[in-house]
Amino acid sequence: MNPEKIVINAADGTQEIIIREGQAPKVLEQKAPLALDIAGQLGCVKEFLLKRINAGQFQQKDCRIIVDRNEVSIKFIFNERDEYNRGSVLGRLSLHPDFACLHINRNETWTPVELAMLLKMHRYWFEDRAEGMKLVTTLMNYKADIQQKVEQSVEGNGSRADNFAQVVNSNLPKTITLLLPVFQGSKPQPVEIEFFAKVDGRDVSFFLMSPGANEIVETFRDEAIDAELSQIKEIAPEIAIIEQ
Repeated sequence: MNPEKIVINAADGTQEIIIREGQAPKVLEQKAPLALDIAGQLGCVKEFLLKRINAGQFQQKDCRIIVDRNEVSIKFIFNERDEYNRGSVLGRLSLHPDFACLHINRNETWTPVELAMLLKMHRYWFEDRAEGMKLVTTLMNYKADIQQKVEQSVEGNGSRADNFAQVVNSNLPKTITLLLPVFQGSKPQPVEIEFFAKVDGRDVSFFLMSPGANEIVETFRDEAIDAELSQIKEIAPEIAIIEQ
């Protein structure tokens, strides 16, 4: 080390001076804040705004809300022009597991035994549990009379016939009514469900269809979203709301 001249001015009464050699620790680089991306139930956007609207975290005119009714969601984006402090809160209305597990109005089928076991494990879906257990027994002992008629013919003049007719008579009722909560947080309500049989040789399975369930989904969805938006407008009237 090259000797350097050091001048020290000590206060009167100083008895000891300590000189340390070496490098000072490096100053840590400033890190970007963690992105805030929150997802929850439909009401979480309203709850977030209630608690943060006056916290200085964002200005209303630098935010927007995107509404997607098909996905049953409300998304709040704040500080949209500030990449350093931008964040989002997504609220979504989810189907209740009890309703979703039945695969109503979907391209999925149940065998009689599979459906029987599901209904047996969820007896509380039936308003009359005794009647529900009768249905379970019927499914476990499913019987069907399947009549098929095939006509195929070809004539010399080019005329052709190719007809297939199938008639199925079973011991299963055409419809059942279950008490189901359709969305998370909703109360159980009667849902009429129709059986549509799929017959392939000896294999029989069912689609579960319900026009009434479709109406419930659309009505509840719009009412829930409109109620949330109404409260959000009261809390933060200057935030732009965009419907997709």
